[in-house]
Amino acid sequence: MRRHLAALSPRFPVADAGAGPTTPKERVRALPPWRVAALLVLVAAMAAGCAKPTPERQSDVCTVFDQFPKWYDYAEASERKWGTPIHIQMAFVRHESSFRSHAKPPMEWFWFVPLGRPSSAKGYAQAQDPAWGDYRSETGYLFKSRSDMEDALDFIGWYNHKTARELKISREDAYNLYLAYHEGRGGYRRGTWKNKPKVQQAARRVADTASQYRKQLDRCESNFRCDAWYQVWPFCS
Repeated sequence: MRRHLAALSPRFPVADAGAGPTTPKERVRALPPWRVAALLVLVAAMAAGCAKPTPERQSDVCTVFDQFPKWYDYAEASERKWGTPIHIQMAFVRHESSFRSHAKPPMEWFWFVPLGRPSSAKGYAQAQDPAWGDYRSETGYLFKSRSDMEDALDFIGWYNHKTARELKISREDAYNLYLAYHEGRGGYRRGTWKNKPKVQQAARRVADTASQYRKQLDRCESNFRCDAWYQVWPFCS
């Protein structure tokens, strides 16, 4: 019996505990190139699957709400709560993220070396980490997400509410609301935007889009009011 075991042992050696790749990086390096490529494709597909669809016609807010009717409810709720009109909220989202749920500023590079992103802006409203942290702390909404349209619109309403109160800017003034949104309320007070033509151009585009959206809502907003079973006239009129 011992001879048989001895004869078998060279063919089926006991694994050496110290042999072979042990860390995740070493295990990946040990994979065949075709399998690494397949894994990268799978990861990219999964990341793309996390992103939500975007409106087909962003220039028409009626079409946007036709495609995503819940967005109207979210914007209307934010307007009732914070005072920023629906057309201004939606203009902010269009120009901040193009309605992309996981939008981020483009990566900066030095030749082929990634240097990181210029800011922590993220999601529909492109809210940066400090402002988003203040929003969650002040409102008590600890489990909100910047990639959720309901939360993004509530954030825009909250931010503009504070801007209107502290800087005495009208909630109907999309141009100056956006300057304060982009530069921060402190930057707006200091006039940092005055030497930034591109920021002023962006604010004019937001104001123009808000004006366009307001006119479009005049002809279609009644289609989105009281369209759910829980919305009862006159509370949703």
